[in-house]
Amino acid sequence: MSASARPVTGSALFETAIGTCAIAWTDDFVFRFGLPEASSAATRTRIMRRSSRIPDSEEIPEAKPTGPIADAIARIQAHLAGELDDLRWVPVTTNGIPEFHRAVYEVTRAIDPGHTLSYGQVADRIGAPGAAQAVGQALGRNPIPLIIPCHRVLAADHALTGFSAPGGITTKQRLLEIERTPGFGEPTLF
Repeated sequence: MSASARPVTGSALFETAIGTCAIAWTDDFVFRFGLPEASSAATRTRIMRRSSRIPDSEEIPEAKPTGPIADAIARIQAHLAGELDDLRWVPVTTNGIPEFHRAVYEVTRAIDPGHTLSYGQVADRIGAPGAAQAVGQALGRNPIPLIIPCHRVLAADHALTGFSAPGGITTKQRLLEIERTPGFGEPTLF
């Protein structure tokens, strides 16, 4: 792409089994994903806001998804209806995201549906033992939830703690239930 060429950006709302989701992309890479807000209008407002990660961006315009973005939407709809997909094949861009966060997202993206890791385990896997709280903060800023499955990271005792996406812990629990994840939300004795 030449220095003067601007990336093609777009956003779209789409219906799923859990409500209206949203996606924003640049060229064929997802840079933002939105789980359902209280209303479709609220979901639209959040997904369309200007992005500091896209140079010279204004409000992200609505567009018709094609190619890999249309494929991603179809598989996300199927996933949320119970036809599980790890979604790792969905092209994403983490340009403009701090290196520590990108490392957290890479480990998190490798967690299969139906499985979980603790914040501490993610910290260990990125070579930052003792950084569980920083992992939680990075996941709280995840701009691409579900595709980067931050809902699959739990407290060390398997408790459902903090989830910054709309609906909070209730949404996290619902996503884990869709993925048939065993043992979450059940404190362990040891």
